[in-house]
This record gives sequence, C-alpha cells and structure tokens, in this order.
Amino acid sequence: MKLTVAQALVKFLDNQYVSLDGVQEKFVHAVAAIFGHGCVLGIGQALEQFAGDMTFFQGKNEQGMAHMAAGFAKQKNRRQIIACASSIGPGAANMVTAAACATVNNIPLLLLPGDTFASRQPDPVLQQVEQEHDDSITTNDAFKPVCKYWARVNRPEQLMTAMLHAMRVLTDPAQTGAVCIALPQDVQGEVYDFPESFFAMRVHRIDRPLPTQEALAEAIARITAAKRPLVICGGGVRYSEAGETLAAFCATHGIPFAETQAGKSAAPASHALNLGGIGVTGNSAANRIAKQADLVIAVGSRLSDFTTSSKWLFAQDCKFVNINTSKFHAQKMDGYDLVGDAKATLAALQLGDYQAQWGDEIAAAKAEWQAEMQRLADYTYDENFSTLVGAQNPSNVPDFIRDVGGTLTQTEAICAIREHIADDAIIVGASGSLPGDLQRMWETNVRNSYHMEYGYSTMGYEVAATLGCKLADEAKECYTMLGDGSFLMLHSELVTAMQYGKKINLLLFDNAGFGCINNLQMGSGCASLGTEFRTHDGHLLNIDYAKLAEAMGCVTYTAKTKAELIAALEDSKTQEKCTLIDLKVLPKTMTDGYGGWWHTGLAAANASEVGQAKHAEKEENLQHARAW
Repeated sequence: MKLTVAQALVKFLDNQYVSLDGVQEKFVHAVAAIFGHGCVLGIGQALEQFAGDMTFFQGKNEQGMAHMAAGFAKQKNRRQIIACASSIGPGAANMVTAAACATVNNIPLLLLPGDTFASRQPDPVLQQVEQEHDDSITTNDAFKPVCKYWARVNRPEQLMTAMLHAMRVLTDPAQTGAVCIALPQDVQGEVYDFPESFFAMRVHRIDRPLPTQEALAEAIARITAAKRPLVICGGGVRYSEAGETLAAFCATHGIPFAETQAGKSAAPASHALNLGGIGVTGNSAANRIAKQADLVIAVGSRLSDFTTSSKWLFAQDCKFVNINTSKFHAQKMDGYDLVGDAKATLAALQLGDYQAQWGDEIAAAKAEWQAEMQRLADYTYDENFSTLVGAQNPSNVPDFIRDVGGTLTQTEAICAIREHIADDAIIVGASGSLPGDLQRMWETNVRNSYHMEYGYSTMGYEVAATLGCKLADEAKECYTMLGDGSFLMLHSELVTAMQYGKKINLLLFDNAGFGCINNLQMGSGCASLGTEFRTHDGHLLNIDYAKLAEAMGCVTYTAKTKAELIAALEDSKTQEKCTLIDLKVLPKTMTDGYGGWWHTGLAAANASEVGQAKHAEKEENLQHARAW
C-alpha cells in the first residue's frame, strides 16, 4: 500500500489489539496531539484520513496531555493506551517529564514527537537545538534516559521494525513504560510501498508466566519455614488483577498484608488481614507488624525507599521472597526471586495447612490504628487557634489564619471527603503531603478506585491524570486531591476536560505553599526558606483558586470549615460540569511518623540543635538499615 510514513503509522496503530485470559481489546484507544509545524502536516493529515476507530483529543500542554494518557492507561490496567503526538522542540521536550513518570511506574505511554529534517537540508529549522559536535542530536535524544524503547525513523522502511519493537515493550508487563518514536518532519510526509501485512489486525497476547516448579518448591519451603510472614501488595497485584487471589491466599494461611501506594485498592480495605499502607508514608499497624516479620513476600513491588523505609523498616535477618514479572525487581533486597505473574504465581504457591503464627498481634495493631484514625478525623481548630496540640510545627499556622482565614485541618477534610463521596469514586493523587495522608487514611473496598502516582511523585500529574481516569471509566466520579503548589504547576488539562464535556472534580488543598517540603525543611532544623508563598512584606498569599477555575467554566466552591466542605461536596455531586473546591487548610495539620524513617540528605554540619539531632538520628538508623 502506497502511503506516507505518518499515514502508515496511524493505520498500524488502529489495528493493534491485546488479549488477556481470552479477552481481546483494542489497544490504542485514541491519539492526543498539540499540532505544530513538526507534526500537523504529517500525523495531522494522517489522522484526518486514517484514524479509523481511534478517537482524537486536543491537548493544551504536552506534559499534561501525556499525563492524561498515562492516567488513562493506568486506570485501564495497562490494557489500553492513548498515543501522544507533538511538534519538534519545546513541544517534544515538554513530554520528557511525563515519559520519566510513566517509565518509573511501568505505565505504557507511546510518544510520537516530531523531529528535525532527516535530510538536514534546511537546518537549522525553527525550534532546532544545534550541537556543534554532533549533527544527529536533536531535542528528542533527551527521551533516551527516560524511555524503555527509543527509535528515530530516518527512512520510511524503518517504521515497521520500530513499531513492532514499540508494541513489544508497551504490551510487556515486565518491560512496559514510555516509548518514544521520533518522527523527522520530512520523513512523515514521504511515500513508501508498505506491505499489506503491516496493517493486518495484530493481537498482542499478555501471558501469565509462571516460575519453574523448582523455584516454586524453594519458595514454598522458605515461606513454610517462617513463623511471622508478611505480604506486601504492590502495583503488580493491581495490573495482574490478583487482588482477590492475594486476599484469599492470606486468609487461608493467616498471613497479614500491607499495601504500597500502587497496590492500594487492589484488595478491600475491610479485609481482616489488610494492615493498610506500609513504609515512610505507612500507618502504625503495617509498620509495627513489618518490624516483627521474619519473612516478607513482596508481590508486584519495586520495593522503593518509601516502601522499605530506606531499607530500615525490616529486621536484618528478615528474608524476602519476591514475586514479580521483572527479574530486576524480583532480586531486590537480596530476595529469592519468583519471576512470574502475580495472580498465577500466588495460585501456584500451595502451602498445604501452613498457618502463620501472629496470634492477636494483627487485630491489636489494627485496633490501635483505628483509634488514631478517629483522632485524625476529629483533629480541628477554632477560629482563635486555641487547640494547638498536635500540630507538627505551628510556627506559620497563626499567619495562615490571619492572612487566609481557614480553620479546616487536612486530616478532618480527608475524612469528610471519604464520608461524602460515592463509594466507587476514583481518587487521584501524586505529590506533596497528600499521598502520605491518603496511603495512611484512605479506605476503600472498591477495586482500582485509588489512583496514586508515587513512583516519580510528579507535581502536575493530578489534574491531567484525573481526566485520563474519567476517559477510562466515564460512569464513575473522578476526584483529585492536590495541593496549591501542584495546581499552579500544571492544570491546563482542566480546559480539555471542559472542552470534551468530561466532568472531573478538583479538591484543591490550599496551605499557601509547598507544605510537604516545608515540613521536611523545618523538621530538619532549617528555617523556612523558599517553601511558602509569601508576599514581599511577609504575608501569606491568599489566592482565590475558585475564581480562577470559574473563569474556565467550572462550578466552584470555597471551603474554610468542615461544614462548608461537606456542603460543597454534596452540591458538587449534582453538577454536570467540572467542579473545584478550594479548601483553605491549615498548614502543619497532616499526618506524620507512625514508625517509618526516610533517609534524606541531612547536613553533616548544622548550627541548629534540631539539625544536629536529626543527623545523629540518621547515622544511628543507618547502622540498623539493610545494606542491600
């Protein structure tokens, strides 16, 4: 078939499918683009003519557009994607952050940035970065460190091999992440006789690989030799749809399980053995039990520093058995690797009548945490700030009341939100103090209703990814909880949501600054510097975010008290357009501690007594942390 490279690409994408457990789905749901001179006459023309069953979305910011696609793919459990096309130069560069975010979280993201001319004849073209030492380098080379596969199509016939490799990576649970296919703008328009077989319907089968019988036998021996095992439920449980299998496995053998950010909502929070979030942002129940475990069965987890509390949380002699489709992740923490699909491997671990020996420890730890949850729900202040007990570091709280006027605490707000939204609503988050509060406090029994990007903790992911979730599951209400810092960094796709009539709900926690980092800064003995939003004369900024969103066409509310928040939540459920609730929440009223520790770059020389104490604590904790 005589087609341009761009036409062949679009026609190929329209014919890609995946199959899991006999269920076949179209893989490329849509293409999103912001057209510029590097793509509008290539991919743009091709989409006009050959889009087939693929939908088109117009983005507003290339990074936001790609976050939208990543949020969509994550909510679809990596079974469908939205491809993203951009022009050359800044349009392409804007997507680099989103590519890194997708790769860290193993989310399939197909990026199709325009590129300079393969012929180099008109160089330097508009938006081209020139390097004197290498004519072949362009902006798109910046994608190489943050993608799982990268190719530049300098000749038409290269497209076929490149796209087959792209699909191989995008549909592989162990390898998936961002894929960049750089498309020189002259090559996009070149014609080639592509074989018809390239455009045939292609089904990429997603298998459920199993470890060998020898590996399973060894793992079973290690587990049954343990007295106090603990399961960690990671993101791989969610993507394998193994939540029920994991819960049943744990119930059968009396093994408690704790959740990572990516694994949360794979299994019900009400399960008697579900301890909740673990690690730096974990709760007291999970961390208390983790310190007593003699074996950890990590299922589908990268075992990041937040999950392991910088390798400090577990006893030195605690052993690991790691179930993962990736051998790279399965060998972490010096663990015994079971390379396989989470659902299939858990089903294959036949432990006979084995029972863990936890006694009443699980129930006691959960009861203690539930009492703390109630305290957090009731954690409140009056207008005179007379109840000071409990604030992490209240130095900037009186300023907030004076300049902004809010008396709502962050933890009481989260509890109120949980009580007043639908049980099956999808919650999206990514950065700041909210991920910690949510991993500890958010409870849901609805599968895949908790959508947290905390592998890269990307400020600006939230609004765009919430739109992606809505596109993935339009029947459900989709909410994002985000700070004012993240909202200011990137909220452009709120306009896209309005444009396409997709209702999303923004719960904007305004604490007048980068509150999470301010906590780390001040709690480590430093003064508050560059982390609060203050005017030149020292007052905190009082920004009316509700008016800003109202100008975009949203239905908006301002909440400074719990009663105002509840009224806004109830009214927002009746709206058909996007909503934004501007929550004026007191700084320093988030959760903290609960038995985790985080290894950070503390100054070895610090004039502050607090800083000196924190450094001494770090040195002590490093003596107890695992080396690898």
